[in-house]
Amino acid sequence: MYDLIIIGSGPAGLTAGIYAERAGLKALVLERNFMSGGQIIDTYEIDNYPGLMGINGFDLAQKMREHADQLGVAFKMAEVQQVEDLGDTKKVHTSEETLLTKTVLFATGAHHSSLNIPGEAEYAGKGVSYCATCDGAFYKNKDVAVIGGGNVAIEDAIFLARTCRKVYVVHRRDQLRAQKALQDKLFEFDNVEMVWHHTPVKIVGEDGKTSGLLVHDKSIGTDKCLEVSGVFVAVGIVPNSKGYEHICACDQKGYIVAGEDCRTSAPGFFAAGDVRTKEVRQVATAVGDGANAIASVERYLNTRKW
Repeated sequence: MYDLIIIGSGPAGLTAGIYAERAGLKALVLERNFMSGGQIIDTYEIDNYPGLMGINGFDLAQKMREHADQLGVAFKMAEVQQVEDLGDTKKVHTSEETLLTKTVLFATGAHHSSLNIPGEAEYAGKGVSYCATCDGAFYKNKDVAVIGGGNVAIEDAIFLARTCRKVYVVHRRDQLRAQKALQDKLFEFDNVEMVWHHTPVKIVGEDGKTSGLLVHDKSIGTDKCLEVSGVFVAVGIVPNSKGYEHICACDQKGYIVAGEDCRTSAPGFFAAGDVRTKEVRQVATAVGDGANAIASVERYLNTRKW
């Protein structure tokens, strides 16, 4: 019987594992991939994590995992197939075994909706980004493109317009879905150009980096290439919460409902990192969630008679 099973070993899960070990909890971290780190593994450079400016995502993930390993955090590579809530006892079913635990922490993260066009995967982290606040600083005084028309896309475009030389906003329709206040703010920038009725076709590169975005004009049926150094994809984020909706409450987008204390609607279940409802999804906030989650787990365990 474990005190805690942590599902996922991105920044939130790794931090939770470290804090759980230091708290003397009998904890286990389950990771379905060959490597820990979650989304940051695919990030070419991280420039906003305090104390480690300019580190790439792979190295940061390795450092976090090494920290956990040195403390003796227990890991297992396993795909979680089902989680059961039996009251004070929880069952976590994997392809290999069934594990018993007193608490569960969902740290499964989220994934960005992709365009599924040629060049996207090839240049991910090399000019293709899914987070303007994470990577925008690398494109100061450069030309970039933002793909999307919702709130996130327009917020990204506004953020980039403050430092980039030119920002193309590529949208498949002739009007945005974003809130009017955001649209008004966007249109205040002289360096923003709207590319209406266009869809992305291909991301092109040179010398291993993004050099342009090929787009298709739906109105006249022709293609053109926008010469840009960065392409920011903002067409949606999908939380990795599938299969857990029956355990605890999720919002309309599928995020597990949990506050700063990481408590969910189900006693003994917690959520940390990008999978939970929150305003900012960054490495720093995921790490904070990992620490908060363990404090909440300890409080929960201390209120039960085992």
